[in-house]
Amino acid sequence: MGDSIPEMTTNFAKFEKFEGVDFRCWKKKIHFMLTTLKATYVMTTPRLAEPEEGVAETIEEIRMRQKWESDDYICKGHILNGISNALFDIHSESLCAKELCDTLELKYITEDASSKKFLVSDFNNYKMDNSRFVTEQNNELLGIYGQFKLHRMNMDESIVMLTIIDKLPPS
Repeated sequence: MGDSIPEMTTNFAKFEKFEGVDFRCWKKKIHFMLTTLKATYVMTTPRLAEPEEGVAETIEEIRMRQKWESDDYICKGHILNGISNALFDIHSESLCAKELCDTLELKYITEDASSKKFLVSDFNNYKMDNSRFVTEQNNELLGIYGQFKLHRMNMDESIVMLTIIDKLPPS
């Protein structure tokens, strides 16, 4: 538990960059990292407004605004670091971490919904053949089924097993 924040950040930086698929999984990983850094509050707490002209600002208000801006910068930087270079170029102009997250979520949650259709199609249309090991092909099918769970698509396990058995090659 004695890890410093730079050491934790280095370890977190090793997870796969978001390439445009499996947004929900990636989002959970990013949220965990930002929570560990105690910076997720910037996603739900708006930045303190600048004081009106002629109104004195307390030192505490200045510190709170500076902390929020610093934490927002850290969040935005980690989110941008967690996406592919192609996506970085598209999204790096976001004003704050919340705007960046909202933009990514709007785009990729919609794409995740359409990817569910492809998962079902992949599972239903999977064909096993004699030229490859059955265990290898079974693992591929179980991988597709695992994606169902990631997308919160429930399917009775007995139906899954019967479907896999039905796909076995005649030999």
